[in-house]
Amino acid sequence: MTAQTPRNFAIDCLRGVAILLVVVHHLALPFRLPLAPSIAGTWLPKRLTDAISFNGYEAVFIFFVISGFLITTRLLARGGDLRRIDLRAFYRARATRILPLLGVMLALLSGLALLGVPGFAPGERQSLAGLLGSALSFTFNWYEGRTGWAPAAWDVLWSLSIEEVFYVGFPLLCLALPRPLLVAALLALALALVPLRSLVPPSDEVWWEKAYLPGMSAIAWGVLAALLARRWRPGAREASLLAVLGGVGLLLVIGWGELVHRHLFKGGMYVLCVGTAALLIAAVAHPPAPRRGWRWLARMGELSYELYLSHMLVVLGTVALYRAAMGASQAWTFLVYPPAVVLCVVLAGVLEKTVSAPLLRRWRSHSTSARPPSTDIAQLAGSGAGEGSADKA
Repeated sequence: MTAQTPRNFAIDCLRGVAILLVVVHHLALPFRLPLAPSIAGTWLPKRLTDAISFNGYEAVFIFFVISGFLITTRLLARGGDLRRIDLRAFYRARATRILPLLGVMLALLSGLALLGVPGFAPGERQSLAGLLGSALSFTFNWYEGRTGWAPAAWDVLWSLSIEEVFYVGFPLLCLALPRPLLVAALLALALALVPLRSLVPPSDEVWWEKAYLPGMSAIAWGVLAALLARRWRPGAREASLLAVLGGVGLLLVIGWGELVHRHLFKGGMYVLCVGTAALLIAAVAHPPAPRRGWRWLARMGELSYELYLSHMLVVLGTVALYRAAMGASQAWTFLVYPPAVVLCVVLAGVLEKTVSAPLLRRWRSHSTSARPPSTDIAQLAGSGAGEGSADKA
């Protein structure tokens, strides 16, 4: 068996930040357990509570960039050239990483939907068959666009659909297009992020948030960053500067998004994607040593796929328990955030140990015994808003 690629602590921490923003956002929505009306919200600055509460969507785009970067980096490490992609190994790796846990979660969601549990049962224009079929065919965002918002526990599947549709076509383009044309196509897609979003009227909320092409544009930024990192290795000072600039860009979008949006002609998502790409290039060029104080955040990054698919079970359960105990009062909502996040991590860890890790080990053992080391399936396993712990946001 070949040695497993060592994890990058900085990238795991970046994924940890992204998944933490997603979990907190889903807790903090105004119709759940908002932070702002709580006692803590009365003394925390409004900008801080908003930054903590309302950046789940932006966090998913951070995951998209990470996904494109890591998968491209691994493909280049294996073959040295994107035109040498082993399609069978690539698709098999994606299926191995995505489908087992997805299947377990869909079975659980379906059972709760059949029981009519709020947050799991289909909406008026939806059916359980429609939810399942669209989830398994990676057309979930399309289904939501036609039928309205999906039940809360199912709704997270939209980003997985965008990633997997991209990765169905991406290796085919790598094989079919000369490198200059491939780079040009990726650059055009990346630069089209804001124009593509503007094609959908904000009044159509579902499609404005969940259309395929804007998400694919963010993945393209990650792919381009990986291609750049392959050719350019910044020195230590340059990498530090890149990390600072990238971090400042992310902080500006997360903390002052409306100002960035207004003064950069709606270009805040460019700042988000470029900032994430800069952090990734710096992290790969000069990987930092793990730091004990941030190990918890890196662990969240390692579990980001499991966390992403399962956290709504904890979120919805927490909301129900809080309301049963406190009624309509929102004064103490801030108290539930730490234990809810811890429970999400515990559940994700259980899923990793019982579902994700055993199957990955089995496939890794099979692939390395049946193929040369360069075809190790673990090198191709997924990475984004979705598939965090295989490389993994």
